[in-house]
Amino acid sequence: MGLSPKDFLCKIYPYKKLLDQQLFESLLSSYMNPDSEPSDNNILLPRNIKIDEIIDTKIVNLNIISIIFRWINNVDYNSKYSYLRELYLPYKFKLILRGSRDGFTPTKFHELCDNKSNTITFIKVKGTDEILGGYNPLTWTPSGSYHQTMHSFIFSFKSKCNLKNAILSNVKDIDHTINNRVLNHGIFFGDDLMTWGSNIYNDYDHLYSKKLYYEKKIRDDDKFTIEDYEVFQIITKN
Repeated sequence: MGLSPKDFLCKIYPYKKLLDQQLFESLLSSYMNPDSEPSDNNILLPRNIKIDEIIDTKIVNLNIISIIFRWINNVDYNSKYSYLRELYLPYKFKLILRGSRDGFTPTKFHELCDNKSNTITFIKVKGTDEILGGYNPLTWTPSGSYHQTMHSFIFSFKSKCNLKNAILSNVKDIDHTINNRVLNHGIFFGDDLMTWGSNIYNDYDHLYSKKLYYEKKIRDDDKFTIEDYEVFQIITKN
């Protein structure tokens, strides 16, 4: 779908100086020829945007953050022209846990993450460039039960530089979306992406990715080892 003259004038042109030249030319082409298709998938982020202005992370980059925004807001991932809308959304990422800083125990997870809603988790798989994760609009709380939402999802990236093979897996079974059963669990997206320890004080020793309550399997092997992980709360700016 092409850009209307009003969209181009109001939503694109004011950012001309911030945009990568390739992106601006692609948007201009869409405005001039509504039937045109994007010519390249490797559109860069605006030149003056720095990752540390948006998120304090050691795992992901701004390209992944832009995709996450689109997934949270149900914007077509393949629509390049949703790019600006998502990039300039009034959100900030508040780091609440980093494994390499805070530890990898269930106790630390619940101490720092319980009762916080709208969280996104990024997991760096040890020995690979792979990134796994999930979005939970609800709170993490060891309540002894599953919680319901259709707005959670899990995902995987082969690396932070390889976005073409990204996998988004939405909820399939609303009754088993978020698992908040016991204290020795960490993140538990249904039984599809989960971390847990033999007891609450030991590092995670059971890490799995399966296909049960979400639509797609996000990786080939069920088991993985964690190198680092980060949990952020997504907050709307005032």
